[in-house]
Amino acid sequence: MKTAIITGASGNMGQAMVTKFLSAGYRVIGTALPHEAASPASDDRLYEVIPVNLEVESDAETFMKSVIEKHGTVDVLICTVGGFAMGDIAKTASADILKQYKLNFETAYHVARPAFAQMMKQEAGRIFLVGSRPGLNAKSGKGMVAYSLAKSLIFHLADLLNGEAGHSNVVTSVLVPSTIDTPQNRKSMPDADFSTWVQPGAIADTVYFYCTYEAAAIREPLIKLYNQA
Repeated sequence: MKTAIITGASGNMGQAMVTKFLSAGYRVIGTALPHEAASPASDDRLYEVIPVNLEVESDAETFMKSVIEKHGTVDVLICTVGGFAMGDIAKTASADILKQYKLNFETAYHVARPAFAQMMKQEAGRIFLVGSRPGLNAKSGKGMVAYSLAKSLIFHLADLLNGEAGHSNVVTSVLVPSTIDTPQNRKSMPDADFSTWVQPGAIADTVYFYCTYEAAAIREPLIKLYNQA
């Protein structure tokens, strides 16, 4: 049985990933902050949610070590933990940048590093990080300085991981969604055309496809999920 680790399992994207991979027969290990509720799929016998603050490197390492010792392999890692903040140059202090860096980059790096090491040992694995349009293109980051800077590092991390993996069967991809159709986004943008947004389930379907045998030959480091937005 394959094992997928999904960070931020109680979030909108995380829940969609949990549901998709459980339906595909994976054993799923999810993470959530101690005060967060588990995802609706938490009663599935193949699902386990573990409370851990991934901004704390030692806690993340302990979590990853326990999963590897218990299950032996890590076949898929999907890092959905992150957050957003507005602010132009004039309003963005270095403390704001650090906060976004910890939330969007460190939470991914702290689990991707040990997962990558394990995947290299087992000679196979897929890592999915979540980037953003502002992180990919600085022009899209106007008014989102701290967020844009933090997310830009995700793309560099993927390049470094793929460079170190070489021609092995360990591949890191970055998901770049447009506006995701979530209750929170609908509330904050009530006049938007929701039909142009990308559904969390569509993102999960895409990630799962990249983990299938049919997609085994694909080495795509950048997966844009824009729908019509």
